[in-house]
This record gives sequence, structure tokens and C-alpha cells, in this order.
Amino acid sequence: MIDVREEIANAKVGPYHWLVAMLVGLAVFFDGYDTFSPAYVIHYVMKPWHLAPSQAGLLVSSGLVGFMFGSLAQGKFSDRFGRKATLLAALWIATIFSFCTAVFAHSFWTFCGLRLLCGIGLGALLPIGVTYLTEFAPRRTLHTFTTWGWALGWAMGSVGASLVGVFLTPSFGWQALYYVASLSSVLAVACHIALPESLQFAAMRGRVRDIPATLSRLNPSRAAAYADPDAQFVLPEPRDRTASMALLLSERYRRTSLAVCAAAFFTLFGIFGLASWIPSVMIRRGETFAMSFAFGGLIQIMGFVGSLLCGLLAERTGRDRTFLSVWWLGGAISILALALVNHHYLNIIFVAAGGFCIPGGQTILNNFTAASYETEVRGTAVGMMLGIGRLGAILGPFLTGWLQQVYPGSMAMFGAIAMAGALGACAVMIARPRRVNVISGHDMASAAAR
Repeated sequence: MIDVREEIANAKVGPYHWLVAMLVGLAVFFDGYDTFSPAYVIHYVMKPWHLAPSQAGLLVSSGLVGFMFGSLAQGKFSDRFGRKATLLAALWIATIFSFCTAVFAHSFWTFCGLRLLCGIGLGALLPIGVTYLTEFAPRRTLHTFTTWGWALGWAMGSVGASLVGVFLTPSFGWQALYYVASLSSVLAVACHIALPESLQFAAMRGRVRDIPATLSRLNPSRAAAYADPDAQFVLPEPRDRTASMALLLSERYRRTSLAVCAAAFFTLFGIFGLASWIPSVMIRRGETFAMSFAFGGLIQIMGFVGSLLCGLLAERTGRDRTFLSVWWLGGAISILALALVNHHYLNIIFVAAGGFCIPGGQTILNNFTAASYETEVRGTAVGMMLGIGRLGAILGPFLTGWLQQVYPGSMAMFGAIAMAGALGACAVMIARPRRVNVISGHDMASAAAR
């Protein structure tokens, strides 16, 4: 009897781990890229389309409505039909509607409609990526491995959008952003060929045909045991519970579910409110065009660096919630300082610190959530957390745009973002996760002190 979860948890990170991480990271690259590309569209279309700031915020929020539906729907599909099939479907939806946005979006409402449809595919990529890599991650390096996988891909995607925004849109128009996004078609073909199904999901469903070969590539030192014809591959988790929102809100999971959803709502409000408006706001504060657009990339680069350090500290100490709270409080202070001063070098420092803390902590919240639920409900749990979080992401660009319209200047906008970070720090401390997939192969709760 071979416990698939324990075999994965005890393996050392090797070349096959990195192949899986690279493919998932590239998929999430397009999520990060497309998430922030509308921020660079705003600069080009506000005057031609005669948009008020609150309407311009809807350019970003329209896609995030699709993200919310995609995040919620993928959990049900990935927990029922598998991680790989859902990932491929999401990639093709994102590819098709990214191309359509570049070709057919000639007005405000057409752009918003196509962005909504594109967002349904894109919204599924991040929760699937988080779930997928969590189920391939060795126990000792959960945060580090997943951060170098999906989190690096997501951060590089947003940096890629910044580079295209700075270097290609002046010559080719904002449509260049979506022609580049449609290159995800190449990745969809590569994932179809090379990406394996999640072994924990396959074992839970009794789909054992490909498990020995994949486990041998993940853990070569145990290849002989996997090849034994008498070997039976099992996942000692209950299979009789259907993943659902009702289950996630049952007594077993309720406290953690409410806490991570609230934390995601507030932090994504802050992240998307900041990233969506930072280029336009910085231009009005006196920064150059290139520098203002580069601030968006700076937020994401520093977010990745912040997630590495936060994840490392969480792994070493086991105090995930504590470090998440510290990170978000630090981000709130940095953004509040940005509201009070306007000097070139201080702008760089405070934007970098805000990116280091708020997106950096959000990355670890995704890992924290995936590690807090059993395999049978993990996809639904991560999807629910990010789906509710997308409500905050939808409101962020719209409300911060509205605040600029009602209160001229950027102080009110930055103040709202800082408050959201502080509320997220408070919310995450309520969680009491069940860490069955990280701590051991038995159904044991996290220590109550954590």
C-alpha cells in the first residue's frame, strides 16, 4: 500500500518538479499579464472614448467580473474532472478572447464585454495553478516551491504587461497587449502534451494507470517500489463528501473559510486598486510616462521578492498567519506614507515597499489556503477564496477611480488602499486551518496556537 501523498511529500525537488512548475508558472504568467494590461489601456482610451475616472475603472473591473466567475467555477470542475483538463480549457478560453479583444474591441462596451469573457478563462488559471503545485510540492519546501512556480510566473506576467505597455503600445497601440496575450495558444498545446494530472487527484479518483511512471520521475529513488506489480496506490482521505460551498462553510472548515475569503477580499481590493491606477496617478504626480508605467512592474517584482521572504519565514517557523498579518500591516503603512508625500525617490521606495508587502503576502495566502484543506475540496476552497477575493479586485479599481473623481488628488485613493491592507491583516488571524496535506498523512488539525 503506497500513500501517494506521503510519497510526494517526502520527495526531493528534482528536474521533473521544475518541469511541472515551469508549465504551471507559464500558464499563470498569462493570468498576471492580462490582469494588469487594462491599466495600460486606460491611458490610451480615456479621451477618445470620453470616459470619466469611474468608467475607466470599469475597464479593469469588467475583466475581473469574469475572473470571479472563473475562479468560482473552476473549483467545481477541477475537483470533478481533474486539474489538467480544467487548466487546458481555461487557457483556450483566455487565448480566444484575448485575440478577439485586440481585433474587435473598438468601444468601451465592446471592450468590457470581451474582457468579461476572457476573464472567465483567466480567472481559473491562478486557483488551478495554486492547487496543482500544492499537490506536487514536497512537504519541506511547500511555500518555496510553489512561489518559484506559479508566483514567479504571475509576477513575471505583470512585468511583461508593463514592458509591452512601455515599449510596444506607443508604436502599435494598446491592441499590442492582447495580441501578445493570445500567444498562450502555444502554451496550451505544450501543456496538453507534457503536463501530468495531479497525482493526489488521480489517486483519490482511483485513476492509477499513470501514477507509477509519474511518481518514478518525481522520486527516482523509489522507482523500484512503484514498479512492483503488487503495489497499490492509495490516498487515505474520505471520498464520500462532495466538494461544495456548503461543506466549506460547515463547522469543520467555516472559520478558516470565512477568514481567508475576507483576507483575500481586502488585499485584492488594495492590490488591484493600486496596480490599476498607479501609472495614471504617477503621471499626474509629475513622473515621466516611462517611469509611471514602470511603477506597475515594480509592484509585481517586489511582490515576488516579498513572497519569497514571507514564505521562507512561514516555512521555518510555522507561523503563516503571523507573517501574513505583519506583511499587510507593513504594506498599509507604506501606502499611507505614499499618500502624504510626493517626491520621486520616496515614491519609488514606498511603491516598492507596498508591492513587497501586500502582493507578497497575497501570494502566501494562496499557498496557505491550498494547504489548509483536503484534496477532495482543495480546488473548490482555493476557487472560493479567490472568487470572493475577486469581488474586492472588482471594487478596487472602480472605487479608487470614484474617490479620485470625488476627492481630487490621490490621498483618498491611497488611504482606502492602506485601510484595506490593515483589514486583511486582521482577518487572516481568525483562521484555524486543518493542515492534513502538509503535516502528515493523517487527518490532524494544525496546532491550535497557530
